[in-house]
Amino acid sequence: EVKHLGDELGRIESEFTEVRERQQAWLMDMPNLALPEVPEGRDESDNVEIRRWGEPPAFDFQPRDHVELGSLSGLLDAESAAKLAGARFTVLRGGLSRLHRALAQFMLDVHTQEHGYTEVYLPYLVNPETMTGTGQLPKFGDDAFATTDEPPRYLVPTAEVPMTNLVAGEIIDAAELPVRYTAQTPCFRREAGSYGKDTRGMIRQHQFEKVELVQVTTPESSSAALDELTGHAETILQRLGLPYRTVVLCTGDMGFSAAKTHDIEAWLPGQREGQGAYREISSCSVCTDFQARRMKARWRNPETGKPELVHTLNGSGLAVGRTLIAVMENYQQQDGSIRVPEVLQPYMGGSETIR
Repeated sequence: EVKHLGDELGRIESEFTEVRERQQAWLMDMPNLALPEVPEGRDESDNVEIRRWGEPPAFDFQPRDHVELGSLSGLLDAESAAKLAGARFTVLRGGLSRLHRALAQFMLDVHTQEHGYTEVYLPYLVNPETMTGTGQLPKFGDDAFATTDEPPRYLVPTAEVPMTNLVAGEIIDAAELPVRYTAQTPCFRREAGSYGKDTRGMIRQHQFEKVELVQVTTPESSSAALDELTGHAETILQRLGLPYRTVVLCTGDMGFSAAKTHDIEAWLPGQREGQGAYREISSCSVCTDFQARRMKARWRNPETGKPELVHTLNGSGLAVGRTLIAVMENYQQQDGSIRVPEVLQPYMGGSETIR
């Protein structure tokens, strides 16, 4: 009887392991829950605008989009990029390349010197555990570029992934919160499922630069931290003099890991054949303890003395390429030249115009 009990126990343990693996796979596919105040809706048409800043510029000529402006000067070159790497890549030259670099440096300076973020330099390749910790795997594996190693390494889709995982497996002292990190990295995305969308120009690419903001907070502080982080991203647009609007995403338009998201959309005069349109330039989200649970990231509550899950937040501060587009289109002149925003001129050696 004892022998048979041992055999039966082995069979049941094997079945239980299989069930537990199926359960874990199901849980890994389950998105975060929306906060109660998030508006219900199916898609972006149900998002709710909460504020606008700045007035769209009035031109006494038909405004061009960034692709035409770049072609006029020869400084934005999609053909050379296609020769080197295929579609959805861009080569920048001369003044545009320097303006792109100046934008990233300006963003980092504001966030580190005024907003209290610590700048970090990060790996551009991460392991599967890191991608899983922030919710990129297994749900969005098809959108990631992976190496052929075993196990594979993944090119980062955003600096949020390695930066948030800096606290994975840690128990953070309450006095160290909130943690604020910022980094500039290239971002790599297959853009699976976006075929036919934004194929013209730099709006949706396989490789782009982004200055990312990450905060790690206590649960009680995360709601206020989302407003703060969104304000930090908006400050960049205000300093650059770029009109924008901020919207709250509805339940049907939110990302997998987010519990609430603010999208910031910059005004691009050259869109819709010169009629203009607001386009996303930053997405700021609070993920509550969704990522922390995956990463086992905790803080020690001084009132109880026990470890508890932290809340994580992330946002673009800003996407550098899309900000470059916004500067090009809002600061364009009739002859195709581009005025340099005043705050960027010190980064551009005093240049006031890109011709």
